[in-house]
Amino acid sequence: MAAGDIVETVPSALIILDADLNITSANRAFYQTFRTSPGDTEGRPFYGLGNGQWDIPAFHTLLDSVIPQRDWVDRFEVEHDFPDIGRRTMLVNARKIARPGEHLGSILLAIEDVSEERAARAESRRAWQLTQSIVDTIQDPLVVLEDDMTIVTASHAFLTLFGITEAEVQGKRVADLGAHQMDVPALRYLMEKVLPENKPIESFEIEDDFPGLGRRVYTLNARKVTQPGNHSHRMLLVFNDITERKQRERDAEALTNEISHRIKNNLQLVVGLIAFESKRTSPACLLGYRAMQTRIGAIAQLYDLISRAGRGSDVAVGDYLTEIANTVSQSLLGPETGITITVQAEPLTIDADRAVPLGLMINELATNAIKHAFPGGKGRVSLSSRQSGEEMEVTVADDGVGLAVEETSVLAATRGADYVDIFVRQLGGRITTVSAPGAGTTVSVLIPLAVD
Repeated sequence: MAAGDIVETVPSALIILDADLNITSANRAFYQTFRTSPGDTEGRPFYGLGNGQWDIPAFHTLLDSVIPQRDWVDRFEVEHDFPDIGRRTMLVNARKIARPGEHLGSILLAIEDVSEERAARAESRRAWQLTQSIVDTIQDPLVVLEDDMTIVTASHAFLTLFGITEAEVQGKRVADLGAHQMDVPALRYLMEKVLPENKPIESFEIEDDFPGLGRRVYTLNARKVTQPGNHSHRMLLVFNDITERKQRERDAEALTNEISHRIKNNLQLVVGLIAFESKRTSPACLLGYRAMQTRIGAIAQLYDLISRAGRGSDVAVGDYLTEIANTVSQSLLGPETGITITVQAEPLTIDADRAVPLGLMINELATNAIKHAFPGGKGRVSLSSRQSGEEMEVTVADDGVGLAVEETSVLAATRGADYVDIFVRQLGGRITTVSAPGAGTTVSVLIPLAVD
């Protein structure tokens, strides 16, 4: 392959100058890059090229001062506004070339146009500065992570939290920052197991004793960010310190539980007083006393559950049904009874406000079943709850005599029972009753799971 062929395959613009800085030749890349032709180039003085466009201080420094003192120069930067091609940034490599016996020789210039690359870098820097400005305006501590979970940058709030500088976070893992304040098991699990899956994370809660920070509670949100046209991606991780809010919630919950416990104790005292008075009352009033006792007992059990649940707002329906069954059994059934009460419930909850009418309704239905469904003194009452679409179905069923035997079924007993109707309306529910002679009675109430 001839030397000319090699020169033409080089992607950089090449130009050869003689000792007087006249152009002797150039390659195709030079002509294409600088929009000129061999006729307008070869044999002309370098500084006269393109009507004097190349007669600029940077090239005078290179050719008049540097090259005479050195045999070669690498990556000499030239930046200039050319009338025909606009602003250009070029890296110039220069070499002295001399054949054997020649004293003056020639100069080979290799010119690489890096204008687009420099413009892209400048745009990247501007975008990064904008990104950093946005990051710094976020009040919550935020970090930007690479694929390997090392930190690219962090917000001012994050740096302040750990008392460190931006230079100290770049390239490090969160657990290695500062005095290793964030090196705790919950965060290690998040960084090592959860984040690498590249799934969005919402309100991931961690609570631990952080060295130097004390016991803190954080919620973490994470999102993967991918640049268009770029296969790499980064992760945004935001820390939200909810320690004070969490403590307020716990204080409020503790207060609610304490109040519920005291209300339960007071109601149990009332139940005890009613039981004491019922021993001295006439048989005609005894059933009324016992009904009052079970109603108040149902409410007392609700507050007992609230005080023990530790959640403050929701009541487990299954546990509530069990407590009601125990209260009804203790109040209405003796130790030698042949009537049993069973509970079967799916894991559902109801808010405390609606739990009161729910408990009173179930208490009324169970009490009526015990009073009227078993003239022989034997049978079973079942309390159950299950989810049915967007509703909860609560059922009180007995295997007693059914409707047609002298109004002894639940249906007949509750036909004029205003209490049950009132409680069903308060719950926004619908009630249905199924009964058959000798086959018992089933009362079902459908209640919305969610309340607007």
